[in-house]
Amino acid sequence: MGLAKAPMMLAASGNDVDFMVHGLIPLRFFGHQVWITTTHVTTLIVMVFILILALLARREIMKGSEKPEGVQNFVELLVETLDRLVWGSMGRHWRPFVNYIGTIMIFIFISNTSGLFGLRPPTADYGTTLALALITFVLIQYSAFKTSKLNVFIDLFKPLPILFPINLIGEFATPLSMSLRLFGNIMAGTIMMALWYGLLPVFAKLGIPAFLHMYFDLFSGAIQTFVFAMLTMTFITDKREA
Repeated sequence: MGLAKAPMMLAASGNDVDFMVHGLIPLRFFGHQVWITTTHVTTLIVMVFILILALLARREIMKGSEKPEGVQNFVELLVETLDRLVWGSMGRHWRPFVNYIGTIMIFIFISNTSGLFGLRPPTADYGTTLALALITFVLIQYSAFKTSKLNVFIDLFKPLPILFPINLIGEFATPLSMSLRLFGNIMAGTIMMALWYGLLPVFAKLGIPAFLHMYFDLFSGAIQTFVFAMLTMTFITDKREA
């Protein structure tokens, strides 16, 4: 993930457009030089932030107030909303997967919106989105095997054995399409904001970028979080009911 070999900059019209991909700490890995990049640092920041939120939420829930208010009320509302979303999408299969769906939604949403705080979104790095998609792919296949056993492999030869290569490619296309969709949308927003800040005059950087951040980071980030989660739930449900 983010094995950059040098800071990536684009010089144009006398200005440097900074896409915020910088090699920070060089490392030797099996005889090759790799880098700890801004993506790794931002990912760590996001994970620590989520951990802090989780600890604060746990503390409020453990108080067990009969009349929840403030943070406790918000946490309970969030959990109930998530439960309804997963149940509505997965039906009777929802309970074993609700924690995973909630986790990836929180991580992806905070990662997508980290650009609001001047950070490079981890999901603008294909290494991050591919890892998320592969974890989901393994969960999909495990769920299918647990439900259908060897029929998972037999189904690859249906309706005709000659279609096996196409069916196999279709299976592996799932993580590829999920990772590219998330990566492409977030990376596009990152590039647009970098071009705006790097190429336009100073007066164009006042006020207007706030609206662009709202769209590219907040609105688009929320949409892509929802899409990734819905695809995950849909694929899992389809496999379990096949």
